[in-house]
Amino acid sequence: MKVSDKVVQSLRILIEQNNMKVGDRLPAERKLCEQLGVSRSSLREAIQQLTSRGMLLSKVGAGTFLQQLPTNWSQHQIVQPLSDLIDQDPAYRFDVQEARTILEGGTAWYAAERATPEDLQNIRDCYAQISHFQAIGDDDQAAQADARFHLAIAEASHNLVLIQMMRGLFDLLQFNVVLGRRKVYSEPHRFDQLHLQHQQVIDAIERRDPEAARQAVCGHIEFVIQQVRSIDEEDARRQRASRLNRI
Repeated sequence: MKVSDKVVQSLRILIEQNNMKVGDRLPAERKLCEQLGVSRSSLREAIQQLTSRGMLLSKVGAGTFLQQLPTNWSQHQIVQPLSDLIDQDPAYRFDVQEARTILEGGTAWYAAERATPEDLQNIRDCYAQISHFQAIGDDDQAAQADARFHLAIAEASHNLVLIQMMRGLFDLLQFNVVLGRRKVYSEPHRFDQLHLQHQQVIDAIERRDPEAARQAVCGHIEFVIQQVRSIDEEDARRQRASRLNRI
């Protein structure tokens, strides 16, 4: 990890410990260096990073001000850069799916061990919302409900780190779900398969079977990966055939 990245983390901790609010001015540069035990060049590099991402605001002659609370920094530090990469090259969405397999396999495991009756009801409510919005043709709401379904499973794990990771990546998760749904949900038989896979995840969690829950959610994500790859390959074949026909 670069020194400036460590300074960013230290700044975040300092802001939270001092209960700073949006619009508050950070301490003077010399004082910050003393408090954080870093060089002026490392501090300036860290501040420049955060300023370029819209988290801090530097005003000449006035100082540096907090423009966004640290609780929202993950959106800019993790989600936005990855979203930009996916926009540039859609193949990166498979990296997101693979990461989901690792992360959500763990959340499903612990959800099966720890879910309360309230957790189970929340998961089922999200599941019902997916079906409802899909039935009325509201794809955007269905995608949001789908993402909330996976987040509800994470919350049922009662593992604070896993929950915070899922919440921090929620926008990216929702973005990834939207991309997958546009392709995989385009045909009724695929929707039926995905609907069944969601039900299998719920069933495994309700009967307190961690391994079955892990396998169900990982199998579900892997199914989406394979379906999207297959659809992408078919689209590419059609485009090649179309170009040949124009020759």
